Amino acid sequence: MKYVIVGGDAAGMSAAMEIYRHDKEAKITTLDKGQHYSYGQCGLPYVLDGRVPNAEDVVHKTAAQFNEKYGIDARTGHCVTKVDCIERVVYGYKTDTNEPFEESYDRLLIATGAEPRKALDDADYPLKGIYYFKTIPHTNDVKAKMADVEHVTIIGGGYIALELAETFTNAGKKVRMILRGKQVASFLEYSFAEKIHTELKEKGVEVIFNEKLLGYEGEDHVTAVRTEHASYPTDIVVEAVGVEPNTAFLEDSGIYTLKNGAVLVNPHLETSMQYVYAAGDCASHYHNVKSKNDYIPLGTTANKQGRLAGLNMAGIPDEFRGIVGTSILKCFDLQIGKTGLNELEVQKAGYQYETYTHEAGNHADYYPGVESLTLKIIWRKRTQELLGMQIIGKEGVDKRLDVFATALQQRMTLHDLLDLDLSYAPPFNSVWDPIQQLAKRQF
Repeated sequence: MKYVIVGGDAAGMSAAMEIYRHDKEAKITTLDKGQHYSYGQCGLPYVLDGRVPNAEDVVHKTAAQFNEKYGIDARTGHCVTKVDCIERVVYGYKTDTNEPFEESYDRLLIATGAEPRKALDDADYPLKGIYYFKTIPHTNDVKAKMADVEHVTIIGGGYIALELAETFTNAGKKVRMILRGKQVASFLEYSFAEKIHTELKEKGVEVIFNEKLLGYEGEDHVTAVRTEHASYPTDIVVEAVGVEPNTAFLEDSGIYTLKNGAVLVNPHLETSMQYVYAAGDCASHYHNVKSKNDYIPLGTTANKQGRLAGLNMAGIPDEFRGIVGTSILKCFDLQIGKTGLNELEVQKAGYQYETYTHEAGNHADYYPGVESLTLKIIWRKRTQELLGMQIIGKEGVDKRLDVFATALQQRMTLHDLLDLDLSYAPPFNSVWDPIQQLAKRQF
């Protein structure tokens, strides 16, 4: 059996390793347009302030290691431009020579990930000093420039933008963020985002809200960012306005996608075309709380979907059981987490619901160093089935977030939270965990 995998990062190589383990006769070829395989993109912002010394430190295995240790034909610099699902052939070119290539397959996995969304068309502003931030080359480009930079402007206010605001500030740079909307972290409700606004201000980050980006100024190198209200001088710009599935090459392939281009997959990670699978940031993700296909690109999901795709491709049936939309980030001294739905999403879904917001300590209040946590829980009014939680604080966010995400995955109710046998000792918790305190107040 000949397996071809397009994409050499989380989903692609998770699949490749499962195929290697379960099909000893497999011929596995992986094709990636870049030069780096299997690396942790989420660690790249921390290269800028030195917490991670080098961008290459986030690499798990190189293409050469996959080849030498596992016999996987892991190719770099191979950009796929077309898939023929009838003849079972992929076409593309080698990025160093522009030489065309084609590769036939028995089973194909699309694991091409996502590309940074661009705030403006590059062709309109061919200036130096405008960067994106997703890959090891992106990171190295920014870091190479930092010695000559005093001021950075970040376009956007999501996960990567907030992490970059912290790491640039820690590296001694003045930072400005420009947002089209009224808040950072649009996945949170405004009352939670306000706490991040306060943290950014206290750490010296300038945040400009409700301004539309119109363009950049400069002759050869960017010197200012122009919005509908003002011109803001800067040394470099980093656009961090989100990502979109890297699937444009699938046009006319017969493979169905969501409106945003994410490949539509079933629980076995199969696409609409026979013998073709998809996984990771280029694929759809079934949301168990929304009960529909969604797109929430995260490394955890990419690895899980990739593993399951590999099993199914190798003839071992298994199902992807969906997500609940769990995410966490650190912004200076704050930990910020969300799982399930926020109140606006619940309203959009048309659920009858109730909510409760609560403040509690991260451990026993008489033990030194207690920090406040703010939690908001949402549940169905009639059945009390849990729908979502947002949480923010300086310590202990991850513990509560993971417990609640597990509860969502198991479709637990508000009352069920009270029965959880959670760990307790004064340095770690109160006798009633904060999420249980919140549930307890309802009964």
